[in-house]
Amino acid sequence: MKKIFSNIAFTVLLLAAATGLAFCFFLFGNKNPANITVIYILALILIALKTNGYLYGIATALFCVVAVNYFFSYPYFRINFSLNGYPVNFIGMLAISLITSATTTTLKRQRLAIAEREKKLAEADKEKLRANLLRAVSHDLRTPLTSIIGSSSSYLENYRSLSEADRLELVSNIREDSEWLLNMVENLLTVTRINDSADNKVKKSSEVVEEVVSEAIQRLQKRLPDVRIRVSMPNDFLMIPMDPTLIEQVLINLTENAVIHSGSTEPVDLTIREEDDVVSFSVRDYGKGIDSSLLPHIFDGQQLSSESAADGRRGMGIGLSICRTIIQAHGGTIHAANLEKGAEFTFTLPKEKEN
Repeated sequence: MKKIFSNIAFTVLLLAAATGLAFCFFLFGNKNPANITVIYILALILIALKTNGYLYGIATALFCVVAVNYFFSYPYFRINFSLNGYPVNFIGMLAISLITSATTTTLKRQRLAIAEREKKLAEADKEKLRANLLRAVSHDLRTPLTSIIGSSSSYLENYRSLSEADRLELVSNIREDSEWLLNMVENLLTVTRINDSADNKVKKSSEVVEEVVSEAIQRLQKRLPDVRIRVSMPNDFLMIPMDPTLIEQVLINLTENAVIHSGSTEPVDLTIREEDDVVSFSVRDYGKGIDSSLLPHIFDGQQLSSESAADGRRGMGIGLSICRTIIQAHGGTIHAANLEKGAEFTFTLPKEKEN
């Protein structure tokens, strides 16, 4: 009902404006009815474009023909159906209305179909992500929990017979597994936060890149005190729109993966580059690289190797899946590649659009 009133109001207002303009043109300009007809044709096209269906366009065509006949054709303020060309004007305006309305209706239907298809694809991606996360979580959470239970049971049952070094090792293992579980829960909360939004987008604000990178490294070093990271970034002050907490999580996930899975003792390189419309972030290690057969599926949230399956704490598939979700929600891209030595993960974030 609201849409009907909106269409009626738009039609009435535009016809009133066209009639007012036609009177101004008629009184102070050329009195040729053909020139007045052009004004009404423009109004007719706009109404046919902006309203739904054919009714408003047909009604406008009838009004326009009668208005030109009554107001702007001699004898004025009288209807004269015997005017030369009158049927042609009526048929022409009616044809314009029908063609414009038909074209507009078709385009609107196509636009709605495209929007519906994109919505279904987005929902399918959501469901795929949820399924992948569920598969990963079922394994990744079970293994460290089993380890925690086993270590704590050994500690309690064999407390008197264990040496101080053995006790310390068991407690350290419990703490390490607990910290990993906490990180996993943070990742899951992160992806839930994005998926619960209506359009899979995040609330962004302009943030200083250097501060976000620094905070991510500090958080990672609390978890991995011995980690070594070489940071390279532009000297210019750089700000881009982002959710800083989520981007920090991406940097932590990628850097932690590089440290744990590369098998290298060399420092990890974190490089930030400013490009035309985006800022790119690259995390590179100098280790064994990634199995080429895994590269196409590395962001799908699945277990990536038998080595990962053997140790749930070392599975990186779920973390990379979350990284992709975060970056896509920011309108950016993310990909992985093998280099001559080691692997590199690169993601981009769009710059703020200039007005």
